[in-house]
Amino acid sequence: MFKTRFAIAAVTMIAAFSSAASAQQLLPAPTRQAPAAARPATVSSSRAAACHNGQSFERFLADLKQRAVSDGVSQQAIAEASPYLVYNQGIVNRDRGQRVFGQIFTEFAGRMAAPYRMQQGQQHIKTYAAAFARAEKEYGVPPAVIAAFWGLESDFGANMGNLPTLPSLVSLAYDCRRSEMFQNETIAALKIIDRGDLSADEMVGSWAGELGQTQFLPMHYFNYAVDYDGDGHRNLLRSGPDVIGSTANYIANGLKWRRGEPWLQEVRVTASSFPWDQADLTTKLPRSKWAQLGVTYPDGRPLANDDMPASLLLPMGRMGPAFLAYANFAAYTEWNNSLIYSTTAGYLASRIAGAPPMLRPSAPVAQLPFNEIKELQQHLVRAGFNVGKVDGVLGQASRSAVKAMQIKYGFPADSWPSAELLARMRGRAQPTEAAMPAVR
Repeated sequence: MFKTRFAIAAVTMIAAFSSAASAQQLLPAPTRQAPAAARPATVSSSRAAACHNGQSFERFLADLKQRAVSDGVSQQAIAEASPYLVYNQGIVNRDRGQRVFGQIFTEFAGRMAAPYRMQQGQQHIKTYAAAFARAEKEYGVPPAVIAAFWGLESDFGANMGNLPTLPSLVSLAYDCRRSEMFQNETIAALKIIDRGDLSADEMVGSWAGELGQTQFLPMHYFNYAVDYDGDGHRNLLRSGPDVIGSTANYIANGLKWRRGEPWLQEVRVTASSFPWDQADLTTKLPRSKWAQLGVTYPDGRPLANDDMPASLLLPMGRMGPAFLAYANFAAYTEWNNSLIYSTTAGYLASRIAGAPPMLRPSAPVAQLPFNEIKELQQHLVRAGFNVGKVDGVLGQASRSAVKAMQIKYGFPADSWPSAELLARMRGRAQPTEAAMPAVR
């Protein structure tokens, strides 16, 4: 999983999965490739010179190996890994070229949280009932939560990636973009070998160095993987029980899951005068307050009249689906900070746990095309907002800036960019959105 630092790559990778993967073997053995498969491309060291003082890759690698030894890695593990510690410019190019797609939430969730994946999740919970029960008892993480990540990240082991891990890690460590991070990840991979969990040639996964059926980066693998099948190894590529226990351990202790609490729940907004500016993950109100504001369950039943804090999440603005996001939803956004991915993962978990399908918008929700979102970001930057990279991707910073401008112009402040907002920021039209109905 690409956690916070790899959200975009994760969603892009997941989008490429085929539904046919569900018919593949449940726990496939990893594809083994000889080191020659990762033979290094010609090293272009101009990028590396700035952060490695002009060191060649060979000199950099020697220093990295010495750092690993100082960190407790044995010479035996380094010798085993050395044939794989080669530079691959193609991996660096791929890292720099990754792009997010502009798919709308209901389309992405419709494919990724499809009924077959929900059914597979429920079947896996039955198949591995003992491991799931143990994980819930020890870590407090419900089976549906684990199963949803398992399904989304690799289709339960059918799509773990087929590239040698060590060349990817060391190439990204030599590149300057995230050098320190991937140096640490490379050393963590060496520690996994040293501990006896995986051999160097078993380390096969995604192009960015993630391993196993829930796609752990090596540091997460080393720190959170547990031996749940009792064979003395932590094998997240082939052992279902190890995958379940390790994923639960990471969610509970790495992502601070709150035992016994909900994560995401679909709701409906019924009040015509709803204060849309309150719909934000940074705004937390008791359920009783949301009920007073006109929020109900999808079937019209009233919300629980209690003090459980929650945020109102509108992944497609006020005309799309609505959810109450509880404290545990933070675990999803930490796992992957893409709002589309994290909301889909939470929704899939709720479906596996027995929730009905989400309500569909009564009419298509208009979405600005990529080039117009990028143009809107440029206008927002000129207006003094920090939207991060102007890239046509509607991230949290862009959504916050959109909300601020909606408030300024008197539009319903639901953080969803509209043609009316773009026209107003272009200075070529007056707002018309304020007169639109506010009820979903």
